[in-house]
Amino acid sequence: MAQLRRDYQQFVELDTEILVVGPEDAESFREYWKKENLPFTGLPDPEHKILKLYGQEVELFKMGRMPAQMLIDKSGTLRYVHYGHSMSDIPSNEEIVSLIKQLD
Repeated sequence: MAQLRRDYQQFVELDTEILVVGPEDAESFREYWKKENLPFTGLPDPEHKILKLYGQEVELFKMGRMPAQMLIDKSGTLRYVHYGHSMSDIPSNEEIVSLIKQLD
């Protein structure tokens, strides 16, 4: 999330909202968001309802949820998805910004 925070203003300038969905309960999520002073929206999903809706994987041997990045346009259409195989398998902000620009 540090990567997203670092370039957050660039996403704002592209009229893009960032929503991070995590497995923690609401109180844990709120505390983490406050401690890290994250400028984007966090949504707790302890029952994995959103995870299941979008097909995100859980790997118990790899510390839980695998990363997933998705671009959903303003009409609600899923335009891009990347399911990571490890916590280090995350597209760069530059890749995501390039994809956002292609959606225009």
